[in-house]
Amino acid sequence: MQIGFIGLGLMGRGIAANLARAGHRMRVWNRSSGPVAELVALGAEAVSAPREAANAEALFLMLSDDDAVRSVLIESGVLASAPPGLTVVNLATISVLCARELAERHRARGIGYVAAPVFGRPDAAAAGKLNVVVAGERAAVQRVEPLLKAIGERLWPVGEAPERANVVKLAGNFMIASALEAMGEACALARAYGIDAATFLDILSGTLFAAPVYRNYGALIAAERYEPAGFPVRLGLKDVRLALAAGDGANVPLPLASLVRDSLIEALAAGAAERDWAALAQVALRRAGLDRRTR
Repeated sequence: MQIGFIGLGLMGRGIAANLARAGHRMRVWNRSSGPVAELVALGAEAVSAPREAANAEALFLMLSDDDAVRSVLIESGVLASAPPGLTVVNLATISVLCARELAERHRARGIGYVAAPVFGRPDAAAAGKLNVVVAGERAAVQRVEPLLKAIGERLWPVGEAPERANVVKLAGNFMIASALEAMGEACALARAYGIDAATFLDILSGTLFAAPVYRNYGALIAAERYEPAGFPVRLGLKDVRLALAAGDGANVPLPLASLVRDSLIEALAAGAAERDWAALAQVALRRAGLDRRTR
């Protein structure tokens, strides 16, 4: 299949590479040229504008936020010039309002639109082991399902309204952020009594919280290893804010999300914008006067 791919960041480059390795013909575009060269080495064709990437049967987007998606799809003319038969697969974590707007714009143009945000960090993206949450009209989903199976170990369909997939992604990221906040505060409490984070988190992630989020992020917190970031604080803050906006839109109170948002803002203010969002643990330690980095 002829595929276009736009957005070769930490996640996008691994996803695009798996599509290339699966034997699909690819045109790729990215704002910076370094990641493009990596895909060209795998047989992809570099193009000079987003509209050229859209000259395909399926166009994948892995962009950072609403503004970036609108800039590429709408302002650069991709959607206006999209060829008949194109299906757009949006992997980005975007707002409910943006998801609804994009679905309507694609419907008006007769272009297929599938929301397919993913759960997993860059290493999972590179290994093709993402969990892909999928929503869109059935025919559009069926057209791109083989492609989605090439990038993930499991697909999770949640209906035909594309925003449903984005709500699942936002709610899931809110849960991860809440777990990070809880681990950070709990580690601060343990450290105040002379128990190091590695010992504490080894006990908890091996018993009551034996789940990937606690094990994987717990290892980062225990080692205070927040760079390079798999998912930076600034994007975590963006997603928690989007979860709060989704709650507002449906009159769903999210008091814990408000607390986590404030902690992420505090991390941002302390210069951690590009650190992994596991650095929420530093916020808890700093509040307790226990952060060795600030002594």
